[in-house]
Amino acid sequence: MTLYDDAVLVLKEYAGQPELRDDYLQHLADHPDGMWKDCSAGHVTASALVVDPAGERVLLTLHRKLEMWLQMGGHCEPEDATLEDAALREAWEESGITGLVLLGGGPVRLDRHPIPGPCTQHFDVQYTALAPAGAEPEISDESLDLRWFSYDDAERLGDSSVAALVRAARERLGG
Repeated sequence: MTLYDDAVLVLKEYAGQPELRDDYLQHLADHPDGMWKDCSAGHVTASALVVDPAGERVLLTLHRKLEMWLQMGGHCEPEDATLEDAALREAWEESGITGLVLLGGGPVRLDRHPIPGPCTQHFDVQYTALAPAGAEPEISDESLDLRWFSYDDAERLGDSSVAALVRAARERLGG
């Protein structure tokens, strides 16, 4: 199974946000290269909101280029077999935390957002990842800062997409 095939399967199984989900599926049907950064009509990305082992805080990165507090995430790479692999790889690369585990149940939400050209938009598939006990984050080259925040503080610091992701993760965790 290719990464494209996995993305289609994951999206077909995702029960939330049906209109947006259908837009993602239509984008992929119209753009066989829609998984890759080179697709100028937009491309699928994968991200993960990292939650501490106690389930009380989330890790956000102050993105170097955007200068915004965001979850870990980014572009799919040829070595990613699945969207989950892409989300975990991005979370590990940007947080320095090994041993992250995605919450079961697939993505917690989808977020389509515009980006500066030449590509026009990201079709982000968003997961929640649990950090192992004793996890010590390390700032990557892509970040200006990296910090744990309470759910409420993360909702206030991030943009509306981050706030929605925090709420969705919290709901998935049962809180």
